[in-house]
Amino acid sequence: MKKVIYALFCILFSNLILAQGSENYTQNQLIIKFKADADYDLKNCLLKQKFRNSVLDALNREYQVEKIKIIGNKKIGDTYILIFKEDQNIEQLIRVYENTFLFEYVEPNYIGTGGGKKASFQTSQDDTYFSRQYGLYNDGTFSLSPAMDDADIDMELAWEIEQGDPSIIVAVLDAGLRMGHPEFAGRIWNNSLEMNDGTDGDDNGFIDDIEGWDFANDDNDPTDDHGHGTNVTGIIGANANNNLGYAGVDWNCKLMVCKILDQNGSGLYSWWTDAIYYAVDNGAKVINMSVGGSGFSNSMQEAVDYAYNGGVTIVACMMNENNQVSYYPAKYQNTIAVGATDASDIRAAPFFWSSESGSNYGAHIDVVAPGNYIYGLSYSSNTNYNSYWGGTSQATPLVTGLSALLLSQDPGRTPDDIRAILRDTAEDQVGDTLEDVEGFDVYYGYGRVNAHQALLESVLSNNQSYGDDSQVSIFPNPSSDYLYVQCEIAFDEISIVNLAGAVLYRKEILSRSELLKIDISDLPKGLYIVSVSEKDTKMIVAKKVVKN
Repeated sequence: MKKVIYALFCILFSNLILAQGSENYTQNQLIIKFKADADYDLKNCLLKQKFRNSVLDALNREYQVEKIKIIGNKKIGDTYILIFKEDQNIEQLIRVYENTFLFEYVEPNYIGTGGGKKASFQTSQDDTYFSRQYGLYNDGTFSLSPAMDDADIDMELAWEIEQGDPSIIVAVLDAGLRMGHPEFAGRIWNNSLEMNDGTDGDDNGFIDDIEGWDFANDDNDPTDDHGHGTNVTGIIGANANNNLGYAGVDWNCKLMVCKILDQNGSGLYSWWTDAIYYAVDNGAKVINMSVGGSGFSNSMQEAVDYAYNGGVTIVACMMNENNQVSYYPAKYQNTIAVGATDASDIRAAPFFWSSESGSNYGAHIDVVAPGNYIYGLSYSSNTNYNSYWGGTSQATPLVTGLSALLLSQDPGRTPDDIRAILRDTAEDQVGDTLEDVEGFDVYYGYGRVNAHQALLESVLSNNQSYGDDSQVSIFPNPSSDYLYVQCEIAFDEISIVNLAGAVLYRKEILSRSELLKIDISDLPKGLYIVSVSEKDTKMIVAKKVVKN
C-alpha cells in the first residue's frame, strides 16, 4: 500500500483544456498514471477491480468504471486503463480525475492507424518477383510508375556484406502476420519459455504467448486479418533465395509478431504501448511501427523511452497526409522517423491511392526510403504475389531491416549509433530540388537511406576490429600475388572485401593453427579489407591490405 495524506478533495473543473480534444480517441476509456506517493492498492486492484483509495473508488463508481486494466511497465504497476460502461465526455472526465491530484497524467486512449494502403492486379506467375522490388534494386524499368536508375537503397551490394543474424529479434507491431506463409518458414520468433498449456509458463503476464501476442483481441493468435502487417513484415524479412515471391532486407533475423491493429487497420494507443514493453522484455532489438496517430500520449512516450533506455531501436513512419502534422510514435525524440520516396527518387506525393495523399514532413524526420507501389506478401494466400501497397508504412520496414543488419555487424550498437549511421550514409539531394536542399531538410531528412554505404562504413571503419590486432598477422603487405595469414587466436572464417563491399574471397578455417596462403594474383590493384572472424562470438579483426 502506498501512502499520502489528503486534506480535502472536491470535484472541480479547472481551467485546463485537453490539448488534443479534437483528435480521435475512444469515448469510454481513460489512461491514468499514479504519482509515486499516491495511495492505492497495487497488489489487489486488478483482482478486486478497486484501488482501495476512497476518493478514486467513489469516482469510479459514480462514472461506472466497468473494468480496470494495467498497461505499460507491469513491473512498476503505476499505469492503468479505466474502461467505463458507457461513453463519456472525455475532456470533462479528464479534468475530474486530474483534480484528485493522484496522477502524473490522465489522458485519452487515442486511436491510430497503419500508414499505408493497398492495391492489386493479376498477372502471370514467375519463379521470382525480385524485379518488382525497385526499392531494393532499381534499373529504371519499373512498370507501374516512372522510374530512375539507382533510385534504390543499393540492397544487392549490401547483401554482399551482411545478410542478417538469427540472434537478432525484430518485433513488428502491426496488423499481425500470415503465420504459415512459406516466406516466413523458420523465421518467426518462438517463446521457448512458454508451453501451450493454458498457463503463463514464463510469468510474463501473457498466457501461451508462443509466437507473439494479439494486443487488439487480447489472445495468443496474432494472425493478420487486415493485410498491412503481412506486407510490412515481408519487406523486413521475407526469406530470400528460395525461388518464391520476394526478398526481405534481412534474410536471417527472427520476427516477433505483435498484433496492434484490428481488422479495420486501427488500433488503440494502449495496445501499442503494451506491445512495446512486451517486445523489449522478450528480447527484441529493433521494433517496426508502421503506424501513427496525431494525439500526443505520455504513456506511449514512456514506452518508447523504455525501449531506448534498454538499447532497442524503434523505427516509425511519418504517415501520409502530405502535411507537417506530427504523428506518434514518429514524433517522439527516441524513434527514427521515416518518410517515403517513389521510383523516381521524389518524395511520394501523392501515393497511388489518393491525389490528396503524400509523405508527411517536418523537423523530426530522419531519413526517407522507397514507399510507393511496394509489392509484398498476401495475408490471405500463400501464392498471391500481386498486391502492392503505398505509404510511409512501406518505407519504414526497409529502414528497420537495415537497422537489423547493422546490429548483425555489431550487436553492441545503440539506437543512437543506428540513427547516426543511417543519417551519415544516406544519399542527400536525391529528389525535387525545390524540397530536397543540401544537408538536412524537412521533406527528405538527411536523405534516402543507402544500405550498402551504411554497412560499408562499418567494414571500412578503423574501429571494425573487436579483437586484438596483434594476434593476426597478414604479410607481405603490400603484395602482388600471395597473402599469408597467421592467427594466434581461434578464428573460423576469413574473407576479403573490396571497397565496393563485394566479398571476393571467403574460406572457413579448418585448422585454426594453420598458416593460410591466399592467392590474390587475379585481384586488380587497390585497397582491400581482410577480415578474420569467429562466428559464435561475432569477434572480428579487420585489416587493410594493398594489392600492388
